[in-house]
Amino acid sequence: MDTDLWATIRQEISDQLLSEPDMGNYLSKRILAYDDLASALSELLSRKLASEDMPLSTLKAVFDEALRRDPSIIEATTKDLLAVRQRDPAVKCYSTALLYFKGFQALQAYRVAHWLWHKDRRGMSLYIQSRVSEVFAVDIHPAAQIGTGILLDHGTGIVIGETSVLADNISILQGVTLGGTGKEGGDRHPKIRTGVLIGAGAHVLGNVVVGEGAWVGSGAVVLDDVEAHTTVVGVPARVAGRPRTEQPALEMDHYLNDKD
Repeated sequence: MDTDLWATIRQEISDQLLSEPDMGNYLSKRILAYDDLASALSELLSRKLASEDMPLSTLKAVFDEALRRDPSIIEATTKDLLAVRQRDPAVKCYSTALLYFKGFQALQAYRVAHWLWHKDRRGMSLYIQSRVSEVFAVDIHPAAQIGTGILLDHGTGIVIGETSVLADNISILQGVTLGGTGKEGGDRHPKIRTGVLIGAGAHVLGNVVVGEGAWVGSGAVVLDDVEAHTTVVGVPARVAGRPRTEQPALEMDHYLNDKD
């Protein structure tokens, strides 16, 4: 799948150059110079996150190592790209998300930081988290567990805490917090099941479970478990019916079921 997707991305870029020849230098360096998605992603992220104290060459070596040693990272990247393309009507090309969408880029940087965290390279892992927060305004703790097929739409202001667990095929809009409720330690962050859609500005706080196919409305503050296939809205969140689809994350459907 990665090979086919990369061929598609390269073709997208070649087509773009016909109408945007002034972008030739940029697009060639970011896409056409590479034979696979992993190489391009490593270059892109390390260039975005490098600093005076952490030069590009050092950071790129870290990203290269992670992507080489753990093929599941690029497998997850591929599924995330597919999710963005399928769910965001503003995205006509896979290359758009890869090159320009900071939610997608922040998530892939998290995946490398997560790998480093579990290799006991905590310092580098936390450095990447910090730089991602500074550069992309997305703060994901490297110890969080996040599945695949994830859409961080727009990305700005998303916070995902240390003991959060996210299943596959979840969509999260800007300004969402998956956080704790105080100074307690241990398992203190939300568990988000498959197919969940979390609207802009929502806050899910504490070790609560948001069940499969649920929809958390924009601006809601969730302090208790949310049953599967349930819509919650308000502060504090209350049940307001059911989503119109079984997997609202896939349809990005922000409407209540007409029968409710």
